[in-house]
Amino acid sequence: MPEAPARLTEIRGEGEAAIEAAGSAAELEELRVRYLGRKAELTQMLRSIGELPPQQRGPVGKGANEVKRALEGLLDSRTSALAASELDERLRTDAIDVTLPGDPPAAPGHLHLITETRREIEDVFLGLGFSVAEGPEVEFDYYNFTALNHPPDHPARMLADTFYFTDEVLLRTHTSPMQVRAMEETEPPIYIIVPGKVYRRDSDATHTPMFHQVEGLAVDDDITLGDLQGVLLEFARAIFGAERDIRLRPHYFPFTEPSVEVDVSCFACNGTGTLDRGARCNLCKGSGWIEILGSGMVDPNVLGFVAHNGYDPERVQGFAFGMGIERIAMLRHGVPDLRLFFENDVRFLEQFGR
Repeated sequence: MPEAPARLTEIRGEGEAAIEAAGSAAELEELRVRYLGRKAELTQMLRSIGELPPQQRGPVGKGANEVKRALEGLLDSRTSALAASELDERLRTDAIDVTLPGDPPAAPGHLHLITETRREIEDVFLGLGFSVAEGPEVEFDYYNFTALNHPPDHPARMLADTFYFTDEVLLRTHTSPMQVRAMEETEPPIYIIVPGKVYRRDSDATHTPMFHQVEGLAVDDDITLGDLQGVLLEFARAIFGAERDIRLRPHYFPFTEPSVEVDVSCFACNGTGTLDRGARCNLCKGSGWIEILGSGMVDPNVLGFVAHNGYDPERVQGFAFGMGIERIAMLRHGVPDLRLFFENDVRFLEQFGR
């Protein structure tokens, strides 16, 4: 094959010219098959090296491999260059600004109504000089009941039946255990609220096994029931409107003495009990008042459990209150069923997004 070296030069020249002239990836693929495929002339020459005279095998084999590597490199670089130019052209012609919002734009997320209500309540009491504390949801019987004036045989325990892990460990029924925990860690005066999840064995339209509560505690010198009334009046007006009023009714709670239920003037009938044309207000059932929380003066027996830390019942006194966050949210927004908060129906939840 005396013409082999000359033919290799021709193949290289033809291939390089064809590759440089190619204008698409498809054309380059065709050229790859033509010059480097199994049936290509260059490939056949490499396979026929053994048929050459011994003195020609080395030069022809070396030259053929050089041509093959040259064409492969040129094909690869040309393919990359074409891909880059095609991308540049698409970017230029499409002209998409990826920083623009989608069409239609995706709806932003928002806080769940319970979380939003909780934060609003916290903001009100922070403005009144309280701080926010949190406690464990898995609690000891001592803090959940005994230290809050619920002795082991006290009938009030039945009203707050809960889930027990052992005889001494349970899911808390209220956030009130933090009253004693906080007073054990902090000397008076103390002004705290305690939001969080609580658990009871209830389940209906107005009760769920898990719900949210905010406990409040203030202990200082010369605290009176009038101070409690003033704080709760400011809270009611901040949450339900500046025209609201409150009233305190005698009640019973084991860890407060005296104890009072707190009502807010109805915001559907403005405390009159009747709507337009004399119709009875269904929200307040004609009374003009809506119950919102329970409260009272801290029982001296509760202070006795932390008297060693400066809470001498003869020297200091205070008040406590507790409210359900779901109840506050239901009243503010007219939600008829507590279970709607936990069913995750987007049609319901989206009504309250900001």
